[in-house]
Amino acid sequence: MTTATPDFSKIPRERLPELLRTMPKTELHLHIEGSLEPELIFQLAQRNGVKLAYPSVEALRKAYAFTDLQSFLDIYYAGASVLLKEEDFFDMAMAYFRRAKADNVVHAELFFDPQTHTERGVSFETVVKGLTRACETAKRELGVSSLLIMCFLRHLSEEAAFATLEDALPWRSHFVGVGLDSGERGNPPEKFARVYAKCRELGLRLVAHAGEEGPAEYIWNALDVLKVERIDHGVRCVEDPKLVQRLAAEQVPLTVCPLSNVKLCVFKTLDQHNLASLLDAGLCVTVNSDDPAYFGGYINQNFLETFDSLPALGAREAYQLALNSIDASFAPAVDKQAWRQQLAGVFS
Repeated sequence: MTTATPDFSKIPRERLPELLRTMPKTELHLHIEGSLEPELIFQLAQRNGVKLAYPSVEALRKAYAFTDLQSFLDIYYAGASVLLKEEDFFDMAMAYFRRAKADNVVHAELFFDPQTHTERGVSFETVVKGLTRACETAKRELGVSSLLIMCFLRHLSEEAAFATLEDALPWRSHFVGVGLDSGERGNPPEKFARVYAKCRELGLRLVAHAGEEGPAEYIWNALDVLKVERIDHGVRCVEDPKLVQRLAAEQVPLTVCPLSNVKLCVFKTLDQHNLASLLDAGLCVTVNSDDPAYFGGYINQNFLETFDSLPALGAREAYQLALNSIDASFAPAVDKQAWRQQLAGVFS
């Protein structure tokens, strides 16, 4: 069943903020550890007897002044130190799902970083059971569907990634795919060629961060060497016109995170972001929040601030971005069709 495209000429611009808030959307680039708000970090630290380097919630939040990806990662991993028990992972994910529900997210695909935890002595089982229980609870109580994507930390070795994959195999039914995150600089996609080939043999869906701090070449290699289905970030594709043409022709989804890009100095200000030009070039762009506790907002905040900063974006682009997010998700086809109809209804 096809869904009729709304008549955008009849939608006044003043309706735009309401549409951005209420339209059904999926979130495809969300690091669940990056949704840990300072208040919850302190709550879990107290529960688990973990001593933090910051005396208060306010002091921790003031430390969120990042100059690049690595300065963020340093504090990100420190925050994750409070996650020790299954209940901690459950509470963290449920806090995110409640915010997602408030933002009319109908489906979320959560990245999780097992190596961040197993290196601290927390078992893979503890991580995945807590997150899975939250996913099931969110579906049952909030009506938000979700999938888990296990990420490899690219600053670690491919051997470490293989070991993580081995740990994960008994829990294969709990996650749909794998991703690649952490520091891009000096860690090209091809470093993980063999582990991605193994994941492909296992039938896992494949995504990878590329073209955020890394060059356009990393996007080519993520596509051709790792054979990913989606590119996480990808904003530096514009440095290579042939790459832009390919991404448009193949409709490779880009999971773009505007507030994150500004917070990590990929763009100096939001009005310099290339989201509008990526859409104009016919790319399958989506909007996401990345690590919302650290980067200044969840998904609706990303939409509202970006549309406020880029006048070229209007109702047509809002609809397209939401539609792209539905089409690019790994959700069942029947669910996607239902969400497309809901989306058209909001814009009618």
